[in-house]
Amino acid sequence: MAKRTLHDQQNSMGLYLRDPERYAPPAEMDPARAGVYRDLVFANLSSLISGTFPVLVKILGDERWRTLVRIFLRDYRAHTPKFGEIAEEFLEFLASGPEALIDGPWPPFMVELAHYEWVEMALQQSEAEPLSGGDADGLLDRPLQVSPLAWPLAYAWPVHLVGPDYQPDTPPDQPTLLLVRRDLDFSVKFSELSPLAFRLLQRIEEFPGQTGRAHLQGLAAEAGMTESVEFIESGLGLLRQMQGEGVIA
Repeated sequence: MAKRTLHDQQNSMGLYLRDPERYAPPAEMDPARAGVYRDLVFANLSSLISGTFPVLVKILGDERWRTLVRIFLRDYRAHTPKFGEIAEEFLEFLASGPEALIDGPWPPFMVELAHYEWVEMALQQSEAEPLSGGDADGLLDRPLQVSPLAWPLAYAWPVHLVGPDYQPDTPPDQPTLLLVRRDLDFSVKFSELSPLAFRLLQRIEEFPGQTGRAHLQGLAAEAGMTESVEFIESGLGLLRQMQGEGVIA
């Protein structure tokens, strides 16, 4: 029998590491040693990912979590060699709706919960710079922007409440609106947003050239309160609060 090339041996090893239930280790390698390497690769991957998704891990339990990581390792081809980006690849895998996860005992909120947990790590690792504060008195008269370190997020599920003791079967009628932001000390803070506050941040991102006054007038028109002076005054207070927290500038 002709000796196999190194490439063939490496390919066999890769198939075995990804799917040991289907593929055998390379014939040239001692099965016991291959098994040690297989277990090491899986344990390192599971440990690396689980640190980003602690709530999901607790909800699934050890057996289902190991099954999920095994499916990810078997079926997904990551696009990065960087360990710090594997959690994002795992999230993309979940969000892609893989066939292997269509059936089975998976929570219906799993993808959104995973995204919610990943956001904290993503903001902590972000290389974006905070916005300069600007003049709070000029918020109505200058174009506004949302900080790259402040993310308004909308979820169908109440992901900030989900945990081992609360696992809803159906989503509520209203979406969960959250603001996730990184403070100057690199701590990540989560807070709920009202629909109006969420829409205001949306507008600032959608129309970056508009002044604060234009945003509030547009928001008032959407709410059917064009003539309300109180609405504009309340909106200005909200802008000042967001500016003070570094959310907008």
